[in-house]
Amino acid sequence: MGQILTLAEAVRARTALREAGQTLVFTNGHFDLLHVGHLDYLEKARALGDALFIGLNGDASTTRLKGAGRPLIPAVERARLLAALLPVSGVIIFEAETADALLQTLQPDIYAKGGDYRHKPLPERSTVEAYGGQVRLIDFLPEHSTSALIAKIKALP
Repeated sequence: MGQILTLAEAVRARTALREAGQTLVFTNGHFDLLHVGHLDYLEKARALGDALFIGLNGDASTTRLKGAGRPLIPAVERARLLAALLPVSGVIIFEAETADALLQTLQPDIYAKGGDYRHKPLPERSTVEAYGGQVRLIDFLPEHSTSALIAKIKALP
């Protein structure tokens, strides 16, 4: 089971992984309304290395990026759910619009993002490439998205 980490705790854990010669995979996102598509994505990301850290957008950044009414689930609860998942080693809540600062600080070996970034710019790509990390894009489980789930719930009678 993973842990909810402060940035300082994440840095210490990252240092220990590096000293042990282990590979850190990092991803980030909102993970609002956790579903099997998220789990599939996190399992695939974790399979790329020895540990998986998640940068979790906090409530304010989720509202800024996703709009009014989001998140549906508060960040502390989303973090707790994510940390309980087997593939997850650590969760760090952050409020920035991008994960650049976390990436610069932790310098994970692999930065994993969803396959939708094959067709659009990935804001953090230059940060990862600047310190020598790899960007890996992971295909989503078809027909499993938070937006689709919200639409399905809204359509209920």
